[in-house]
Amino acid sequence: MHALQYELTLPADYDMGIIRGRVARVGHLLDDWEGLGIKTYLVRERGVNGSPVNQYAPFYLWNSMEGMNTFLWGGAFQGLSNDFGRPSARLWSGLAYEDGGAAGSSPRFAVRRRHVVADGVELAAVMGEAVDEVARLAGEHGAVLAAAAVDTSRWELVHFSLWEHDMPKAEGDVFEVLHMSSPGRDRLPRGRQW
Repeated sequence: MHALQYELTLPADYDMGIIRGRVARVGHLLDDWEGLGIKTYLVRERGVNGSPVNQYAPFYLWNSMEGMNTFLWGGAFQGLSNDFGRPSARLWSGLAYEDGGAAGSSPRFAVRRRHVVADGVELAAVMGEAVDEVARLAGEHGAVLAAAAVDTSRWELVHFSLWEHDMPKAEGDVFEVLHMSSPGRDRLPRGRQW
């Protein structure tokens, strides 16, 4: 599994209805994308759920590098780049994934928490704690799914979870989910991924 996210931080007075309209028009285009586990079309609005910014920030869990590369280099990502400028795309290697008890529900909210892996720590212990956190989050009431991944170029962990209600039991940046494409969700590897 590979996690990918890019963020478009928009002006404070930006009409987020433009992003909502865009997702309504094009969100379905990845509903059957080969190699994609899930794509969540995420937004944060300034002043809502503690967000300091207006932001469009899709988050992906990929089953295959080929599927991700086809998305990035095959034209789909180019449309976004043409409309908003090419954003930096962050990539993390998967550590763990679990479905939650609300796995059959449509998610309303996502929570993303990023943090640095400190120098001098035992990596196996830190990664094991990340796997345990995925299991804990997936076991919380209202959890649709939970995942963790690591970017070894920055030694940064990302925890990502989806929730069916507006009271997520996770810490981090809260996003509204506008749409979720999940053509290969059933093929995402469960549990620890090493």
